[in-house]
Amino acid sequence: MKNILITGAGGFIGSHLTERLVELGYNVTAFIRYNSKNNWGWLEGSKYLKDIKVICGDIRNYDSVKNAMKGIDTVFHLAALIGIPYSYVSPSAYINTNIEGTYNILQAALELGTERVVHTSTSEVYGTAQFIPITENHPINPQSPYAASKAAADYLALSYYKSFDLPVIILRPFNTYGPRQSARAIIPTIITQIISGKKEIKLGNVYSTRDFNYVTDTVEAFIEISKCDYAVGMIINAGSGIEISIENLVKEISSILDIDIRIKQEKKRIRPEKSEVMRLVCDSTLLKKLTKWEPKHDLYSGLKLTVEWIKDNLSMYKADLYNI
Repeated sequence: MKNILITGAGGFIGSHLTERLVELGYNVTAFIRYNSKNNWGWLEGSKYLKDIKVICGDIRNYDSVKNAMKGIDTVFHLAALIGIPYSYVSPSAYINTNIEGTYNILQAALELGTERVVHTSTSEVYGTAQFIPITENHPINPQSPYAASKAAADYLALSYYKSFDLPVIILRPFNTYGPRQSARAIIPTIITQIISGKKEIKLGNVYSTRDFNYVTDTVEAFIEISKCDYAVGMIINAGSGIEISIENLVKEISSILDIDIRIKQEKKRIRPEKSEVMRLVCDSTLLKKLTKWEPKHDLYSGLKLTVEWIKDNLSMYKADLYNI
């Protein structure tokens, strides 16, 4: 039984990954951001909570990170600030969390002799696709402070592999969605507005395209790649290989809900022109070559599951507000 630490374990993807690793029989430690209420995010009320060791700390604080990593074999590093709009408001917060937080993980792993670090990247580092599908050899072109902070963290992780032989793997998921996702993401934004009774929903750019992946498929990609010795020192994409525009995504969701709606573009929801990523579609050939990973959900089935979950948890969202 491996001893696993997950940073960002109380978050959207992190909580699903934590629970899945418990199901597989690992000894799991959840690293949760310290707060005075001792709130454990999406792990609150988890049916697996008695099997999870929870440590509260701050990814920006080296002492708490290193203490949490003692005795750990594998670290899944998911803790990050991820909202793109807020990165225009406070770029320094993204530097502190995404870059310095990653440094803390890498340095602690180096000093403690951690067997493996799986670092989480993002497809946003590619910027608008210069060729499709996007392979790992695509140029890096971050177009927002968020994407720049993640690209810097990726290169820092690679530098620790090249300089110190630290066993690092970088997984680069494309757009993940599903139960527990925050309202700042496009799919919950669409669904919550529609099921709140709105016939006209407010969105930003509806012509950009994305490669959407159901959360449990992304989780399985993390787990499979973590076991692959050949992946050490590599960056690996994870995505469906299918792109859809936001406009057509709205049509897909409204079809599932059997509700006709109109779209109103709202200026404050539109990214600065040179910062808008217009097209993302993934090539997951390398991931599939290295592991047995295959996505199990197409977009329609994943959206249906997400719609049902949000229906049951609508009170958690503020559909009338624009969440940055």
